[in-house]
Amino acid sequence: MLVNLHVKNLALIEEVDVDFDEGLVVLTGETGAGKSLVIGSVNLALGEKASKDLIRTGTDYSLVELTFKVGESVANTLKDMDIYMENDSEVVVTRKISKDRSVAKINGETVNLKTLKAAMSLLVDIYGQHEHQTLLYKKNHLNFLDDFAKSDIGDLKEKVSDEYKNYKKLLTALEEMQMDNATQSKELEFAKFEINEIESANLTEGEDETLEADFKKMNNSQSTSQSLSEAYECLTAGEVNVSSALSKAIDAVNSISIEDEAIENIKKSLYDVDSLISQTSGDISEYNKTLEYDPARVKEVEDRLDTINTLKLKYGQTTELILDYLKDRQDFVSRIENYEEELEKLNANLQKAKSSLEKLSKDLSSKRKKSAKDFEKKVVKALEDLNFLSVEFKVDFKTKDLSEDGIDDVEFMLSTNPGEPLKPLGDVASGGELSRIMLAIKSVMADADEVDTLIFDEIDAGISGKTATAVGEKLDLLARKNQVICISHLSQIASMADRHYLISKSVRDDKTFSEVELLDRDASVKELARLSGGLEDSDLAIKHAEELKKEAENKKS
Repeated sequence: MLVNLHVKNLALIEEVDVDFDEGLVVLTGETGAGKSLVIGSVNLALGEKASKDLIRTGTDYSLVELTFKVGESVANTLKDMDIYMENDSEVVVTRKISKDRSVAKINGETVNLKTLKAAMSLLVDIYGQHEHQTLLYKKNHLNFLDDFAKSDIGDLKEKVSDEYKNYKKLLTALEEMQMDNATQSKELEFAKFEINEIESANLTEGEDETLEADFKKMNNSQSTSQSLSEAYECLTAGEVNVSSALSKAIDAVNSISIEDEAIENIKKSLYDVDSLISQTSGDISEYNKTLEYDPARVKEVEDRLDTINTLKLKYGQTTELILDYLKDRQDFVSRIENYEEELEKLNANLQKAKSSLEKLSKDLSSKRKKSAKDFEKKVVKALEDLNFLSVEFKVDFKTKDLSEDGIDDVEFMLSTNPGEPLKPLGDVASGGELSRIMLAIKSVMADADEVDTLIFDEIDAGISGKTATAVGEKLDLLARKNQVICISHLSQIASMADRHYLISKSVRDDKTFSEVELLDRDASVKELARLSGGLEDSDLAIKHAEELKKEAENKKS
């Protein structure tokens, strides 16, 4: 659950700090007040590309900080990603954007964007203003179904993906084997040339790093030796040196005839320092002996590095990658030179991989179809809750060629009127209907998901009246299991809020500010009056808003 949002120096926002709670949280405000900035700040924390244009004018950086409370299951998953809790349940995500860089941290530890996105996908799910348009494209439908069914098919889907990669690798190897004779001969000759070039270099792993360190050491040996000699002179060998001065100090203290524990401690300390200086002087002397400049050795190392760097340009940026490439070319030559035997073995392995992939894909398809039945029923129920009075929803399956995600070609089919046949969803749904369909699907998926926080940016686009009321009630129902944060411009939805925030814009000293304020009940009613299209201070508008609020409270009780 998202418990706090802190934003600083982001576009119109100078600094806001918002505490969230369970249930339905609704943010409203006039157009241009900065509602989308709030969602945008969360998106930045999710790992969205950061633009320096977002930095507030007159400042050097923007900062977004989100604080979440998480359950044991999510905490354990995060620990598997080496992300540990502050107090076993709190996760603090920060993203700082400056003019030359962007830094993301989780619980104080810097993370890359890949880790940030992976972690945040466990914590929050955002529905953007135009996300419903993804439903128009059939290619996205399989992902929706698989997300719903992931607890049932996740492991099997991963096995299909791994087996498909193995199958494709074998297929590529077979295609290489089946080249025409002229091409095969040319490829074989070139592969042997590459093998000879790499083998003649006699590379060892990590050799380049050792040589570069030696080269740097030898190149700097004269200046290093001079500096160490100066240090040696200061400690031991110079006319005025630490060792001589220390000997005088020891003699002076030894001349003291009184017996005193403090004096004995001083003597011991002086002898310890004398021993340390003697040891350090010896270390300097020994290391200096290794710094003798050998022009022949420098030339030898330089030539060797030139050879390795030439190979890097051709075959890989490290000695490890070059040796991997060598192994690959050796395998290729072995296959070609033992053509018939290798071809037979490769064909056998390919057929075995294909059979395994086909079986796994059929098993995955069977599980998908079983999950699809449950998905259909739940989506229809959710659509009915959203004022689709006579609706049918089906997941249509067709078989496609073997692929990384199996053999299923999936498309959502919809009918919103009695007697009308099912048609592809993208062909029959209007903009407002798409928003509600997406809400229905999201609500169904939330039941199968561990993500606690759902954020909807203007899910109410293109709706009004009874449909808006139905959407508000659906969001409230969803908020009984999940934390739901919603940006809205409709009073029917805002009236259902457990916590209602107003986002406003003001101008002070020729600067524009966006601010977020938690409304009490009276202020919420006043904002509902404005959202309803009336004058927020008029008695009639306030009366209507009060009735709307009471009606919502009765539904929630």
